[in-house]
Amino acid sequence: MTRHDDAPVVIWTNRGCPACVKAKQFFERKRVSFTERRLKGDAATQRAFAMATGGARSVPQIFIGETHVGGFDDLLVQERQGNVDVLLGRAAPQPQRSVMQRWFGGRGKNR
Repeated sequence: MTRHDDAPVVIWTNRGCPACVKAKQFFERKRVSFTERRLKGDAATQRAFAMATGGARSVPQIFIGETHVGGFDDLLVQERQGNVDVLLGRAAPQPQRSVMQRWFGGRGKNR
């Protein structure tokens, strides 16, 4: 997948990180371009990472647009909830459901 500097997805990675590889593969499967920002030993990159992520200490750290998704596990949670396609502009937001609606699903009141 081609990486574009203007891609809406940014993935902060580090060499030798299996979760970073999985995050990149996730977006490649979805055919989404992303920008990979590798953490390096230089102080400027470390400061940029800390500022962008609010002080995160693990990689990958994933951004879709202005939204900080978090790590790979967080990305999978967002995907299961249908939020990744919404953040990518590929789907409309789903209406919020109450706890009772989530618990009982589509069952009607009268049974």
